[in-house]
Amino acid sequence: MGLSSDPHFQKLEQWYKSKAGNLNMRDMFEADKDRFSKFSLIFLVDKMFSGEKINFTEGRAVLHIALRNRSNTPINVDGQDVMPEVNRVLDKMKAFCHKVRSGEWKGFSGKAITDVVNIGIGGSDLGPLMVTEALKPYSKGGPNVWFVSNIDGTHMAKTLAQLNAETTLFIIASKTFTTQETITNAESARDWFLQTANDVSRLLTANHKTPLSVTNPKVQAFGIDTNNMFEFWDWVGGRYSLWSAIGLSIALHIGFENFEQLLAGAHWMDNHFRSTPIEQNVPVLLAVLGVWYINFFQAETHAMLPYDQYMHRFAAYFQQGDMESNGKYITKDGARVNYHTGPIVWGEPGTNGQHAFYQLIHQGTRMIPADFLIPAQTQHPIRDSLHHKILMANFLAQTEALMKGKTSDEARKELEATGLGGAELEQLLPHKVFQGNKPSNSIVFKKLSPFMLGALVAMYEHKIFVQGVIWNINSYDQWGVELGKQLAKAIEPELRDSSEVHTHDSSTNGLINFLKKNSA
Repeated sequence: MGLSSDPHFQKLEQWYKSKAGNLNMRDMFEADKDRFSKFSLIFLVDKMFSGEKINFTEGRAVLHIALRNRSNTPINVDGQDVMPEVNRVLDKMKAFCHKVRSGEWKGFSGKAITDVVNIGIGGSDLGPLMVTEALKPYSKGGPNVWFVSNIDGTHMAKTLAQLNAETTLFIIASKTFTTQETITNAESARDWFLQTANDVSRLLTANHKTPLSVTNPKVQAFGIDTNNMFEFWDWVGGRYSLWSAIGLSIALHIGFENFEQLLAGAHWMDNHFRSTPIEQNVPVLLAVLGVWYINFFQAETHAMLPYDQYMHRFAAYFQQGDMESNGKYITKDGARVNYHTGPIVWGEPGTNGQHAFYQLIHQGTRMIPADFLIPAQTQHPIRDSLHHKILMANFLAQTEALMKGKTSDEARKELEATGLGGAELEQLLPHKVFQGNKPSNSIVFKKLSPFMLGALVAMYEHKIFVQGVIWNINSYDQWGVELGKQLAKAIEPELRDSSEVHTHDSSTNGLINFLKKNSA
């Protein structure tokens, strides 16, 4: 049964149509101070937490929650408890982090590691990059971390230009060890390293490359000691993998103890999600609100607006987390949906965004639901926290302005107070009116710590999961990524060949031939 045929959905739709012209947030909040706690959704999560293969198109369990299962309660896949293996890899990560951060782990010339380069793409890059940026204040004593993801050689070249091969450790993060971008970049890093090491045997024996993968033979074939390999499993989805060995760059940067706190925060949110009544269940409430705005108010995008500069990669991380998960138009039953699913996710830190795109949110023609996130405490209380007080004032002002807006009467009084009147006032008046009634969530937390960041990330993961269930789609595959990869493999040899190409549509043929003529 499709979502639009569900009687509960139809009832909501009827209610929306009967109330749509009169739904005003300003009035609703003034009339009912507790309305935020009165919406509920009955929802079961046992299948995911018990290790069932809910990613049915790939025949896989979805168990990123096991990676942060600090209670060590058994979690079974195919009848086998995965927790002993999870803990074994965590112990190996802990020992490795100690060796690198203490200086015990040395490069080929006997010098300690000062820089770590994570080579990966997608979930093998976005999560570790976001977290290491967000938790920079906790990186004391750790190596510098760099991230290379793009196949564009500029990304690798600019990074290598700032490094010393003697003191650089490369992490090759690839689930299958076949991802074209990652392996090509890893080969380029190997070539650069050998220019300094000057002997392939030194690469094999030196401590400069650490693979993160589910496969062993391909790691060995690449020329890396498999003793330096950190495993993870096919039930770890890429966009949910920062909790696994993919998070090694995080642990190296902030220390393993802080990495454990990151896991603990996520585990706390897992417990909240699984055990808290629906009406107080934060991920569920966020999910239902999102469905409400998307499927009834026809919202197309969702803005994530963290008022903390350390979180500047937060929205970019959840672009993958949300859009790759719920950007689907086929239901679990194989039918095409007749309703909208995942939103376009975007955002920038405040107050930068206020001076860039908030105009559209306030006075544009589209509804843009937004999440505003802010810590009550800053990592840098300079000038007696003056900067943070201004930041908090802007955070509060924006959310209030979006809800309340400014009526024509309010705008008129303001203009009259400036001495304006007559035709000039009437001409300017409509431009000063704000409709208001724009939805936003204010997510306030004490401080951006490893524990809190873990909880926030897990909160959004579960929100995405709930929405996928409501929309009846599989949130854990990503077949839309595959088609472009297949076509690129066919086009690449055509770019190397000197003859004119005629095997594609006329537009693609023209583009290929133009690039071939002009790239030499």
